[in-house]
Amino acid sequence: MKIRRILATAVAIAVTTPAVMLSVTPAYADTAPAAQTPAKPTVKELEKAAAEAQKAYDAAVAAEKIAYQVVEEALSDTAPLAVAAKAARKAADDAAVAKTTADQAVTDAQTALDALPEDATEEVRAAAAKTLSEARTAAEAAATAKTTAEAEAKAAGDLADDARVAADRAYTKARAATKETLAAKTAADAALARAKEEENQGGGECLDEPGLTTVVTGFPSKVTAGTATTFSVRVTNGTDKDMEKVLTYASVHATDKSGAKDIAKYLKLKWTSASSPKWKTVDGDLYIDTIGALKRGEHGDIKLRLDVDAKAPAGQGLTFIAGDYFNEDGCGLTPDAAVNKFDIKAAAGKPVPKPTKAAPAGSGVTPQGSGSSVPVNTTSGTLAATGSSDATTQIALAGGAAVVLGAGAMFIVRRRRTGADA
Repeated sequence: MKIRRILATAVAIAVTTPAVMLSVTPAYADTAPAAQTPAKPTVKELEKAAAEAQKAYDAAVAAEKIAYQVVEEALSDTAPLAVAAKAARKAADDAAVAKTTADQAVTDAQTALDALPEDATEEVRAAAAKTLSEARTAAEAAATAKTTAEAEAKAAGDLADDARVAADRAYTKARAATKETLAAKTAADAALARAKEEENQGGGECLDEPGLTTVVTGFPSKVTAGTATTFSVRVTNGTDKDMEKVLTYASVHATDKSGAKDIAKYLKLKWTSASSPKWKTVDGDLYIDTIGALKRGEHGDIKLRLDVDAKAPAGQGLTFIAGDYFNEDGCGLTPDAAVNKFDIKAAAGKPVPKPTKAAPAGSGVTPQGSGSSVPVNTTSGTLAATGSSDATTQIALAGGAAVVLGAGAMFIVRRRRTGADA
């Protein structure tokens, strides 16, 4: 069964953390020959893997904090190497001033000797010559001291710079490790959730139903903190059978620009429909049950609203939207979910505008500047890049690999219950 390979891969990710960022797509690919399919992990094994992934993530977060403190200390004026470099620079500057003073003393002594009158006594001339000689000796010593001080100042400055560079590199690696372990933790948690779900349900999985389609229109490519945007969803029964109960699945995921921090708490999805006009928040179940029954060829429309809290930081996000149906004799899933990626802009201190109007569901009209939906295949476990040859890769490489991995895992493990369990 394909889900077994997905689960096994998720466990492997949790154990081989360093490879996560380079294998986001393989984490969901179902390409291994059947003869090489690993045995399905037990819940106990998955719990252990999830615990290890959590431990690795916690350690990475702690290491990143320490690395950041090291960077701050290295950049501080009070850092030991910075203090030493500053002192060495001051010594070099003082040596330069001393050399200038000594050079001027030589010039003055020479001028004084040259200015002696012809009738000056030998004693006076000897004294002036001695002063010039002593000034030249002092100037040579000052020059040597200046050269030595400059070399020491450069060496001390280089040491301080090297420490800053080393601290910055260590922090960069620590941040990367945090991203990797977050992705591993997300995959391991998703695998465990799915295994527990299967264990509790004890039933078969719903089948894929290509004739059940979900179309999203009016979704923006950018949103701003403190705003709300309305868009439309149409679920169509394009099969030759009636569907007794049709649900819409909707979820939103987001991280900050670094891709390491989950900021989904600042985003809320709300829905409304003709039969239920009052806006309601999509609950933790992630299913919207307003469409109800759909006869063959019929469609149901709902509107969704993405509310972005004014405190939301800049970042990137995506939504997963799909349709499922439940009949007495079985259930089915939309094979290709609509994935909409979008950028999040921090608030600019402007009043919160009213939600933007969306084009009518199913009209095929996409407002100017809106983002396009990218279908995601949920059968083989591959995040499909339909509609854009490398759409998923672009999302992953945009600094949000953990968003893609986590959202994809959450989508794949969503409940596939029979009609009686729905």
